[in-house]
Amino acid sequence: MSMESKVIASSNKASRTASSVHDVSAEKPPFGARFLTPDQDVWSQNAWDHVPPPDDQDDIIAAAIARQKSAPVPEDEKKKHNEKPAKNWDNFYKANAGNFFRNRKWLHLEFPELVKAAEPETGPLTIAEIGCGAGNAIFPLLSANRNPNLTLRAYDYSSHAVKLVQSNPLYQSPPLGNIEAAVWDLSSNSLPAGLEGGADFIILIFVLSALHPNEWHQAMTNVHKLLKPGGMLLFRDYGRYDLTQLRFKGGRLLEDNFYIRGDKTRVYFFELPSGLSHPLFAIEQLGVDRRLIVNRKRQLKMYRVWMQGKFRKL
Repeated sequence: MSMESKVIASSNKASRTASSVHDVSAEKPPFGARFLTPDQDVWSQNAWDHVPPPDDQDDIIAAAIARQKSAPVPEDEKKKHNEKPAKNWDNFYKANAGNFFRNRKWLHLEFPELVKAAEPETGPLTIAEIGCGAGNAIFPLLSANRNPNLTLRAYDYSSHAVKLVQSNPLYQSPPLGNIEAAVWDLSSNSLPAGLEGGADFIILIFVLSALHPNEWHQAMTNVHKLLKPGGMLLFRDYGRYDLTQLRFKGGRLLEDNFYIRGDKTRVYFFELPSGLSHPLFAIEQLGVDRRLIVNRKRQLKMYRVWMQGKFRKL
C-alpha cells in the first residue's frame, strides 16, 4: 500500500474550541465547528468549516492540473531538485529565521493526547517531533507543560533549523521537563541516538510532504522503530487539490501531486483514501479538514484542504 494511503492531516484557527477535523467514520462533523448555512453571510467570518467545494471546482482543478502538466520541471532538472533537500531547507530558515511559521498552539486542540501528556501526574513520557523546523510546535508544548517527567525531542534535517531551536530561551532554560534537539533525517537508514523504541508520541506536521514519495517507506519504518509498543503517531499534512496546489504555475511539477516551490523546497499533496489499513499501525483517527478561508476586504474565497491522522503502533 502506498504512503498516500497511510497519512492524513488537518489545520484550524486558535479561536475555535473544538477540532474542525471530520473523522471519515463519523456520521456528523464535530461539535463546535462553524457551518456556513444559507441564512448566514459568507463574509461575516474569516473561515468556515466543512464547506463543500463550489459546483465549478472540478473544472478549476482540471484546468490547473492540465496547465501544470503542460509545462512540468524538465527531466534533466528533476535530479538536482531531489539531491540536497536539507540544504534547501537550510537556506529557507536562514532567510526566514523563526518568523515564517506561527506557533502551532492548536496542537492541544487537535490532539488532546498531548494535553494529558502535560498533566502533572501523568508520569514519564517522551514526545518527539520530527521535522521540527524552528520549534513552532515543540515550544508551545513546552510552554504548556506541567509534567516534570515529560521529555521532548526535536529533530530536523536542516542544521540551521536545529540551531534556531537550540538558541531559543525556552530551550536553554525549560520551565519544566526537558528538551533536546538534534539534526536527523527521517528518511535516513540510521536512527537518532537513544530514542529507538522510546517515544510515546511522534509528531509529523507537514513533514512527509517535503520528502520524495520514494522516501516514505523508510520514513514510516523509522517512525515505527522509534515508537514504544502502543505508541502513537500524530500526523497532519496537505490535502489533494488544496488551494496551494492549484496555484502552482508551469515549471513546478516534479511528479503527480509533487512540486518544487520557488525557494527550492518540495511539497506533496495527499489524497484521502476510501479505506485505510497498514500492518505496522492501527487507525485511531482518520479525518479531513475542508475549510473556506474568506478575505472579506478583497471579497475572495479560498478553499483549503488539510488532512489528519492518529496511528497507533501495533
